[in-house]
Amino acid sequence: MAAPGGKFFIQENLKKTAAHHESWEQLWLTKWKFPATMGVYPFMFAAAKDFEPILEVMKSKGMKEPYDWETYPDFFTPKAEALENKAKEAEAAGKTEEAAEYYLRSSAVYRIARFPAVRSKKQEAAWTKCKEVVLKGFKLKAEIGGYAPIHEVQIPHKHGIEGEGKHLPVFHQLPDSATKEKPAPCVVIITGLDGYRTELAVWSEGWRRNGVAVVILEIPGTGDSPAAPKDIKSPDRAFSTLLDWIDTQEKIDSKKVCAWGFSTGGYYAIRLAYTHHDRLAGSISLGGGTHHMFDKEWLDEVNHLEYPFDLANTLAAKWGYGSDVELFKKEASDKFSLLKDGTLDQPECARLLLVNGTKDEIFPLDDSYLALLHGPPKEARFVPDKKHMGEPESFFIILKWIYKLFGLEANPGVQMSTIPFKSQFP
Repeated sequence: MAAPGGKFFIQENLKKTAAHHESWEQLWLTKWKFPATMGVYPFMFAAAKDFEPILEVMKSKGMKEPYDWETYPDFFTPKAEALENKAKEAEAAGKTEEAAEYYLRSSAVYRIARFPAVRSKKQEAAWTKCKEVVLKGFKLKAEIGGYAPIHEVQIPHKHGIEGEGKHLPVFHQLPDSATKEKPAPCVVIITGLDGYRTELAVWSEGWRRNGVAVVILEIPGTGDSPAAPKDIKSPDRAFSTLLDWIDTQEKIDSKKVCAWGFSTGGYYAIRLAYTHHDRLAGSISLGGGTHHMFDKEWLDEVNHLEYPFDLANTLAAKWGYGSDVELFKKEASDKFSLLKDGTLDQPECARLLLVNGTKDEIFPLDDSYLALLHGPPKEARFVPDKKHMGEPESFFIILKWIYKLFGLEANPGVQMSTIPFKSQFP
């Protein structure tokens, strides 16, 4: 730990229990209602009105932690299916804009059904449907005009080993201005523990308007990542596959590639900055950890802090431990710490920006401080009195940094205005 006395920066908060852990009703009222109303994480492409009847049912049943992930999706899938059916009807009637909205809203409800991690067959089914309907929504929005299509690309995982998936699925969008003669810079979005490519695609439109290509991929143990979750070197192979593919894309400037890792993805953005330092113009860790995130003292407390669900259990599932959270707590530090495996002390590192809120209760700020003490110099900006990822101020900090990195003249406020989702139809 980095604070005086060998303590975490948020040591005084470790024993507190956030209100949203009391029940799903409190989760909605104290943490989720506002972002759902705004149409922002984790409610990208969502309408709050779609979730209000779901809340009433969950409230009537007194739903609270621990949730049964086998039955949890049952509260959401009927509404997701109803929205999908509305989309199909609108599409058949030639109402393209209406159909696009309903497909995207359907994807948002399917997303919360599989949130925060796929731990049951029904959540797996919800994840499959989420991908299906969100791509339909993106396709129709492109047909309306004013939007470039977002494509799913199944990149052959040529660096994968036996037991890993054969393809690296990504979402990809090119700006209209990209040509072979004038290739576009590219932001590689590395998704987090619970936000997958289906929702972080919300960033694509803003980058498109600024002439920047986007590639979005999931981290090991989440979404459709082919990388073995327990293998510390599996992300290195996945990123080698991705960067090799980018090198073949004549409309992308492979000399101007910046990785941006969100939350748990920030852990991978830090590792990537070291392992592939010569292939990146820059890398950003937003709310990522390095070492203390795996401390048993930390993991013993996080299930009742800022994260909306059982964070330690979700991390255990993500890193390949299934439901054995105690074994994960015992082994995680020795297996995955970027300090213990020597990553942070490697002599070469790409330009690396570390951003977080000073009161993060998901991954300790101590980890960013630790990264500054090891290896080549890095850049850092911490947002005072903000929790995980330091939103929304952190986004403006990062956007300005990337603009300067790529030599862009752009307005972060204008780009951020493309993120919120507002429904137009009942």
